[in-house]
Amino acid sequence: MKEVIVFIVCFLIVLFFYEMIFVVPMKKYRANKGKKKKEKKELAEIRYLVYKYKLDLKKVNYNQLLQIVALTSSLDITIIVTIISFIDSYLLSLLLCLVLVIPIIMISYWLVFRFYKKRGMIKDV
Repeated sequence: MKEVIVFIVCFLIVLFFYEMIFVVPMKKYRANKGKKKKEKKELAEIRYLVYKYKLDLKKVNYNQLLQIVALTSSLDITIIVTIISFIDSYLLSLLLCLVLVIPIIMISYWLVFRFYKKRGMIKDV
């Protein structure tokens, strides 16, 4: 039971910081996009979804996409931290972290792609 509570608390903390550091500034940037001429800013996760899975940003509610990306990334980080916390050896936990990061991220964003594909928000190629 203790592990579940730690998982939930860790998830909420990571989600809060992810929202404050990435999502809120992106919403402000998108709101002021017409007023200022700046370089094009976009989260790396969104660029990955656009280039790999052909996500059509014209059909997608961008604020909803930001929230889904925040939830997905926070869950990824929390899952990795939780798995690593069960290992006592520092070297083994570091190696396991390096092995787990890429597959967990790839699987989670594939699930996000499936979510948007069901709703018809993928470009027809």
